[in-house]
Amino acid sequence: MSEVLFLAHRVPFPPDRGDKIRSNHLLRRIAEIAPVHVGALADDAADMAQETELAALAASHCLVRRSAPLPLAALAALGQGLPVSLAAFASAKLQRWVSHVLETRPISAIFVFSGQMAQYVPPSFRGRVVMDFVDVDSAKFEAYAQTGALPRRLLYAREARLLRRFEERTARRATTSLFVSAAERALFESRLAGSARPDVRALGNGIDTGLFDPAVVSPAPELAGDGPHIVFTGQMDYAPNITAVELFAHEVMPRIRAVHGGARLAIVGRAPTAAVRALGGIHGTMVTGAVPDVRPWLAGADLVTAPLLIARGVQNKVLEAMAMARPVLLTPAAATGIDAAHGEHFALAEAPAAMAERALALLADPVGTAAMGAAARRFVMEECGWDRVLAPLRALIAGEADAA
Repeated sequence: MSEVLFLAHRVPFPPDRGDKIRSNHLLRRIAEIAPVHVGALADDAADMAQETELAALAASHCLVRRSAPLPLAALAALGQGLPVSLAAFASAKLQRWVSHVLETRPISAIFVFSGQMAQYVPPSFRGRVVMDFVDVDSAKFEAYAQTGALPRRLLYAREARLLRRFEERTARRATTSLFVSAAERALFESRLAGSARPDVRALGNGIDTGLFDPAVVSPAPELAGDGPHIVFTGQMDYAPNITAVELFAHEVMPRIRAVHGGARLAIVGRAPTAAVRALGGIHGTMVTGAVPDVRPWLAGADLVTAPLLIARGVQNKVLEAMAMARPVLLTPAAATGIDAAHGEHFALAEAPAAMAERALALLADPVGTAAMGAAARRFVMEECGWDRVLAPLRALIAGEADAA
């Protein structure tokens, strides 16, 4: 094969959030297969500062700062009849660079990370197109449209409708489309019109079990003293994470503190919104904001929770906690795509009362939770290593028969 063009909606450095972790590992593996040219967008100055890392890996690159505020992108999308998700990641500069690379380099395949970037693939390209949707974004917006104020619900419903059509067109244009789990793949296929089916496959998320290893990390000092300590990790300006911690702080923590008066909930993650910051001090809740390393917070947790009501794909936060041998309490939505067993590798509960009951049972059984954590780490070591997960990638990129 010749060379590969890799397109990502966020620069894949540093790998410190779910989408960047996946795109970073994909990009590094593709760079081992063939020279790779990378086009990516940056959310802020911190993203732009990653250009040195990008340049060291890529044969050539184009990193563009997203400058249009979301309201302007929404207006542009409304005027053009497009999903806002596309307008928000549109860049004339990046489009020109893509055209130049395709004209001047022997590109045999384009790997597209995230649906927003499919707009950069020209209809005239005749090589392989591998489209990594990761998850079904249109389904997420359909879920958003079921709650909240009416104007916002209407916008979400519009986004879901237009994005669903775009996702199907993109999958039919691609050589192969990828989703992060068999469940996401099945959901996407169930939403396709007609009898003809594009090539759609599952390619899971992995975890670096050498990095996320409780043997090499000391607990965060902030988690010393009274407890038990319950930890939630995630990007804290992401709507499903906000809803999850609000529910846990307001409805689950009071029940836990009725038994364990010193119980504390640590919300660990960058960019906490005003609503998240307001949870600080409520029912033993602390909000850390961004931390240099999430592993000490996991290492010091008596229990890690992921009470997501809306979740798409595989939750990296869950794999990280499992790799750190922590007992994890999560909703069925947050467990989607992780083929582990309830009661053995993690614990499931959904309603606040059931979640509190399950949390109290776990906290009352340190021997059992230690066994659960050990089983969780064994599971991710055996099933979720990046080498195992990304083994099919070379064949997908090169079009070899053993990709099936």
